[in-house]
Amino acid sequence: MKPPQEIEVFIGVGSNLEGPLERCQEAVRRLAEAEGVTVARYSPWYRTDPVGSPDQPDYVNGVVQIETALDPLETLRLLRTIEDQMGRRRGPHWSPRVIDLDLLLYGDVVLKTEVLTLPHPELHHRRFVLVPLLDLSPQGRHPLLERGFRDLLETLPEGQGVAPLALEKEREGLRGHGSGEIHRH
Repeated sequence: MKPPQEIEVFIGVGSNLEGPLERCQEAVRRLAEAEGVTVARYSPWYRTDPVGSPDQPDYVNGVVQIETALDPLETLRLLRTIEDQMGRRRGPHWSPRVIDLDLLLYGDVVLKTEVLTLPHPELHHRRFVLVPLLDLSPQGRHPLLERGFRDLLETLPEGQGVAPLALEKEREGLRGHGSGEIHRH
């Protein structure tokens, strides 16, 4: 019997509480350790302005590219499990969080259910997603809008700050899970 085909999946990672860079790094490690998931690579980490209430700490954001044979809902369940294990508590929309894992793209799948919309419905409005997504997929296109990520980024209004973290700091503690490396579990 032929194994299920692995799909290229992009996941947004963000945190602004309890050592946000370390929480993002921990999320990547947990993804790499998950059964049925291969972390292919991840973007640099960025310090970003909070969306919604400005009365909260800046975020650290990035994007992780994985390969998996899990279906979209199984992938979403895995992300929610990792968030729960890391102490995520669901609060008001755009509230501070220990970890936030968003299923951005699942191959070219377009899907809308009560619990999951693909591509992520806010992907094309978020500078803090499009900048790191372009690091991993410079020629990538939004499967529903049929526009390139670069074009989508260039049409966003100015406003939300997105600045790369220092390279030395961003890679600290992630040896073996770096950009471009593939790990199977």
